Amino acid sequence: MSRFDPFLISKALWQIGVQKRPFVLSHALNAHCNMSCSFCEHWKKVGDEPTMEEVFRLLDNAKEFGIGVYNAWTIEPLLRKDLPKIMAHVKKLGMITSMITNGKLLYERAEELGDVDYLSVSVDGIKNYKEIRQMDFETLIKGIKKAIQFRKLQNQKNPILMNCVLMGKNLEDIETLIFLAKELELKVSFEPIHKFPGISEEVWKDIAISDIKKFRSTVDRIIELKEQDYPIINSKTYLRMIREGKMNYKCRASGFIMDVTHDYTLETCRVQNEPLGNVMLDGLESVWKNSKKRRSEIIQNCKGCLFFGYVENSLIQSLNPEVLMNYEWI
Repeated sequence: MSRFDPFLISKALWQIGVQKRPFVLSHALNAHCNMSCSFCEHWKKVGDEPTMEEVFRLLDNAKEFGIGVYNAWTIEPLLRKDLPKIMAHVKKLGMITSMITNGKLLYERAEELGDVDYLSVSVDGIKNYKEIRQMDFETLIKGIKKAIQFRKLQNQKNPILMNCVLMGKNLEDIETLIFLAKELELKVSFEPIHKFPGISEEVWKDIAISDIKKFRSTVDRIIELKEQDYPIINSKTYLRMIREGKMNYKCRASGFIMDVTHDYTLETCRVQNEPLGNVMLDGLESVWKNSKKRRSEIIQNCKGCLFFGYVENSLIQSLNPEVLMNYEWI
């Protein structure tokens, strides 16, 4: 989504506000990963990969339900050989396609992603990237550059997004990462590290943001570069929020994004993992309606989070003018 795309925003707000249904389906295409990052819990949840026929049935159901955006993520979509066929089916149904990848297989598969409208790559630093992700930064950039060239040949207008999780290990890399994004004509986003329940205290101590003064200074620099028109997708409202660590917003994420796991379980969001029903057995609409009361209870008791996709889209639904004008992603 480009800056303040009135057509897409109005379409999404109609689906959410009038139809009372989510606009985005965020779907775990598999239950395997080719990385084992210490701060991530998703790769530990192994299971059977859904078949392509099952995915097609889910997508057809999503179209009937009014879903406008399909986001493929967790654990690593590029591990699926049939990913191009799945994305082609999404496009055939008339939905916008989005995908989040760790980038490890991007060089090998960049030319298979012609039907991906919005491509997001996890880039958690530069100098300390290998320590965080156990992969050479040069390997990642090689894949990103190949994807850039392919998308240019395909006349793809949407730039690649580099999503960076801010943590204690990478604060010194942030300014350089922003400069790199501008040089490569990419977009870049930031969000703070989230402490999931399964992260050990030892790991958390190693990656957590302990130097608050340094963290706030880093976020101030991000805001400054945002004001200088560097390609940062986050709104200044959100950046100021994470600077202070204050979750002063009304979460509307579950009404906007439908989070479905690899085994077709509907969850409220990536933070609240309580199973709400099986959308393959009962259908999206039925599970959505039957889980309304429980979703409301979960949200009321949630302590909140600062994942940018949840916060920014919640602020858009609240019609925050600065976010409407400055947030630049789906």
